[in-house]
Amino acid sequence: MKIDLTALVTESRNQASEQIDNLSTIDMLSVINNEDKKVAEAVEKNLPEVAKLVDLVATAFSKGGRLIYSGAGTSGRLGILDASECPPTYGSKPEQVVGLIAGGHKAILKAVENAEDNAQLGAADLQQINFSQNDVLVGIAASGRTPYVIGAMQYALAQGACVACISCNPTSPMTELAQIAITPVVGAEVVTGSSRMKAGTAQKLILNMITTGAMIKTGKVFGNLMVDVEATNAKLLQRQKNIVVEATQCSLETAEQALSACDNHCKTAILMVLLNIDAPDAQQKLQQKGGFIRAALTD
Repeated sequence: MKIDLTALVTESRNQASEQIDNLSTIDMLSVINNEDKKVAEAVEKNLPEVAKLVDLVATAFSKGGRLIYSGAGTSGRLGILDASECPPTYGSKPEQVVGLIAGGHKAILKAVENAEDNAQLGAADLQQINFSQNDVLVGIAASGRTPYVIGAMQYALAQGACVACISCNPTSPMTELAQIAITPVVGAEVVTGSSRMKAGTAQKLILNMITTGAMIKTGKVFGNLMVDVEATNAKLLQRQKNIVVEATQCSLETAEQALSACDNHCKTAILMVLLNIDAPDAQQKLQQKGGFIRAALTD
């Protein structure tokens, strides 16, 4: 199958790095760093589209829906990374944010040849997890043309689900399919076609925004504190204590006592201290207010 990549911005040649193999190490790194500075500005131009997606994901979460990422290669790995970091950070269920990659689990560590060229596989992977109209699909591909991702997007649209994409070319088959197209145009890569660099960085920034924004909007952050963090190791147990102290300005001893009384549920401990109530009352208030601490405090 002949593929024309000449029209893709992500495959163009960067004049700033044409002689990079002749540069000293520090000058080489300066070229890379200067190109990386352009990424945040490219992402900034897409904030309205990212905001729309965050609101849709938050709504889906509130109704029991999921956020599903579909990607191949670097893009697929970035989706899996973002998904895997939600449970330890926000105490979310592992199935709430899911990353799918062309080629399956083994493709996380090693490229699986031709997997990204299989559109049917993209749809099949969604079928395997019982994807439905209640879920949100985000296709991720720097080029915007990956068949695996397009197959997933087409399947999701057929289910009546919300479908978005993240690509780094202004026009592509994926942007034409997506209801929300996020297209940070970061320009040519330092090493021609190496979209794991600027394009990958742009994708990572946007994925951070999507899940962080949705978790904030569903009550998993109070101020700027991750109040649903689960104490699965010694570091996170100490973080819980610090969060309760920061949120309430209480002593460390008081924070420890509150956490102990509510089985280390950070939100409950915060309400206990701020309202001077016991664990069952705090738990009831949280439940009545959908897990939002601010709403429980103003009741």
